[in-house]
Amino acid sequence: MTNVTLITGDGIGPEIAEAARRCIDATGANIHWEPAEAGVDVMARLGTPLPDATIESVKKNGVALKAPITTPVGTGFRSINVYLRQSLDLYACLRPCKSYKGVRSKYDNIDLVLVRENTEDLYAGIE
Repeated sequence: MTNVTLITGDGIGPEIAEAARRCIDATGANIHWEPAEAGVDVMARLGTPLPDATIESVKKNGVALKAPITTPVGTGFRSINVYLRQSLDLYACLRPCKSYKGVRSKYDNIDLVLVRENTEDLYAGIE
């Protein structure tokens, strides 16, 4: 059995997290979901948008599925996504792009992986 931290997020996050969990469960994968919190609702209740327990759960399990989380505009609190990336040293973001036979697309025979830097530049978290 694989333990996976499920960060349910806020806004539409919980609905998306539940749908994703159900889809993955339908594959028969042997997963134990460990729910974790993050987001504006959590900040209102606990005084932080990203509790230490959530970070510790991800570190312990080594894998997480994260639903959408509010990104602050202006001042208030630091982006939870940026904080997660930096605290867990998630410095690279892989973006695969592939064409499939039988699926119409503008280009054929595409098999490309973009590697994006994930913690500096636009993601520095300087709000």
